[in-house]
Amino acid sequence: MYLKYFYDRHLAQASYMVGCQASGEAAIIDPSRNINVYLETARREGYTLTKAFETHIHADFVSGVTELARRTGATIYHSTEGADNGGYELPSSLPTHGLKDGETIALGNVQIKAIHTPGHTPEHMAFELTDGAAADKPIGVFTGDFVFVGDVGRPDLLEKSAGVKNSTENGARQMFRSLEAFKNYEDYIQIWPGHGAGSACGKSLGAVPTSTVGYEKLYNPAFQFEEEEAFLSFLLEGQTEPPAYFTRMKQVNPTGMTPLSDVNPGVEMERKAEDMARLAASRNAMVIDTRNAFDYANRHLPGTINLPFPDVFAEWMGRLADYEKDIYIISDPPQFQEIRSVLSSMGMDRLKGLFSLSALSKTEAPRSYTNELPKEVAKRDIPVLDVRYDHEWNESHIPGAEHVPLPQLPETELHLPGNKVAVHCASGKRSAVAASILLNKGYEVINVTGGFHQWKKENLPVT
Repeated sequence: MYLKYFYDRHLAQASYMVGCQASGEAAIIDPSRNINVYLETARREGYTLTKAFETHIHADFVSGVTELARRTGATIYHSTEGADNGGYELPSSLPTHGLKDGETIALGNVQIKAIHTPGHTPEHMAFELTDGAAADKPIGVFTGDFVFVGDVGRPDLLEKSAGVKNSTENGARQMFRSLEAFKNYEDYIQIWPGHGAGSACGKSLGAVPTSTVGYEKLYNPAFQFEEEEAFLSFLLEGQTEPPAYFTRMKQVNPTGMTPLSDVNPGVEMERKAEDMARLAASRNAMVIDTRNAFDYANRHLPGTINLPFPDVFAEWMGRLADYEKDIYIISDPPQFQEIRSVLSSMGMDRLKGLFSLSALSKTEAPRSYTNELPKEVAKRDIPVLDVRYDHEWNESHIPGAEHVPLPQLPETELHLPGNKVAVHCASGKRSAVAASILLNKGYEVINVTGGFHQWKKENLPVT
């Protein structure tokens, strides 16, 4: 048997290739939209891709099952549990197979068994893997967004991102029952999850890529509950607001998205510096400056938003991007292709142009904002804006500060006294993004260095 792990660090998303060495067949579990990495691996290792398995309708990336089926003829295997056809409406022109709980699919000598594990979503499947050439018992389970290392999938996305009312509590109860059944696996069974640390599909995912059932029984907090109501309180408490782009993913993934071959990859516009300023001033476009926050603070193009790549680019494109606007990128040319890949993984196909930093140097770009330590900000008589999430604000905040979570900032009309504002988050990363948005609203901005953590470290007032 052959097993290969793929990981998208930008979206913290894992996919897998399973192959039978005897038959030369291979399958992909939860493929991403950018399928070339699978095609290249299959070619290099001598496999033919014949199957694509999907654990559930994803909320955080564009599924690649339809892309893979179009390019290779692979059959798509998807859940039919939890809803009519599992909620899928895949093109009739593509080869598909709807899976029922307990159904086993042969991949040469390898067996892949579908296990219905509702909770994160009603249709969710885990896939039990057995190497039939070597054993008659499973070696592990592809758990998708059901069980992560140190966490489990959140049950509220169907309600918050897809608008299915009253589905959160039902999903949490289903998760409890699915976990109770999962605990019956032998401790040696390996766990191959669909996400790692940084994913918004859970509360606190571990950075280790794999685990075992036995280890999770001992150390995963979600496995420690015997009483359902206590588990519900634990699971639902502290879930952050999902990124805005999750809604778009829930809309496109049941049917599949436009083939990448039909998507304009964006034109490199390094010799058209004058266009950059015009586009940055337009209400119909987003111009994203991907430099680090320090460089942006020293010099920027008015109207741009600063999302450093790769640090916070994917996260905040997902939370701030408007799918009705064209996208333009300012970056180093060697990063262009990787940026294209990240955007396509989130279904952001309105990428129209990419500007090099040399084009930025040809424009009039004033100083952006200043950075000051909390003790200096505390001496000033200016309003303070906190852009942390609600749960962070509720735990503790600066007395008298205004509060607008960063995802809401672009569309929020502020009523601050004067035209100066000091902005902070927890550590300084989100506030740097917020600073670029506030500049576009006409404010003079001070970014609080080190954020709220540094504010408390300097023993300044909090409430």
